[in-house]
Amino acid sequence: MYPSINLGGFALPTAGLLYIFGAYFALSVIEKTAVRVKHDAEEIYALGTVTLVAGVVGARLVFVSEYWAAFSTNLLSIIWPLNTGYNTWAGLFIALVAGFFYARGKQMPAAKTLDAIGPGLVFGLMIISLKDFLAGPGYGVVSTVPWAISQFGISRHPVQIYELIAGLIALGIWWQMTRHSAQDGLPFLVTTAVYSASRLYLDAFRDNAWLTTNGLHMWQIVSFIFLIVSIFFLRNYLPSAQTQSVAEN
Repeated sequence: MYPSINLGGFALPTAGLLYIFGAYFALSVIEKTAVRVKHDAEEIYALGTVTLVAGVVGARLVFVSEYWAAFSTNLLSIIWPLNTGYNTWAGLFIALVAGFFYARGKQMPAAKTLDAIGPGLVFGLMIISLKDFLAGPGYGVVSTVPWAISQFGISRHPVQIYELIAGLIALGIWWQMTRHSAQDGLPFLVTTAVYSASRLYLDAFRDNAWLTTNGLHMWQIVSFIFLIVSIFFLRNYLPSAQTQSVAEN
């Protein structure tokens, strides 16, 4: 759709710009959500920064190691250009590991920390959906619904828009839950469950979904795992939440 933006004779990649601004706004989001859940904003911002840097650097280094033959003759290409060449899944894994150990080293309360960073994670995934919509690498299945969009001359489901709406709904639920004195960890679990269930359903509308060797959608597998884990922990919250509600009444 819009793979690049022309500014003064320069063609800037849409995906790169979205990632840069998305990272900045995601950090701003978790800084504000930390205040809302009464967590230390500076600690959360530092956690987000460490996680983000570790994920980007890790994704780049894993990609370089996978294609070392292409980089060995020009070592400068390892650090420039940086607009392409990342192993997304490795980056996500490294980011999670780095964030976990950083939070543990700082002895940050797990439940409240997850409540604070949850909206930032959803926002980051929304940026990826927006990138897919504007830059064009992702598109939906062929459709004749009235709201279908034309991509490369073919009417398709606007699956990225669906994903953005799902993200907004999940963020709205988080915001509503944190208006009241919800038990620590509960807003994160409910938000995760809602967003995971949405992506589990919506990925069926992707025409270029990342598939396993036996044809299963990788995002659906990941979403299903997060949904089940969220529901499992939510079951442990329900008795205490009911007891707290009775005590307040």
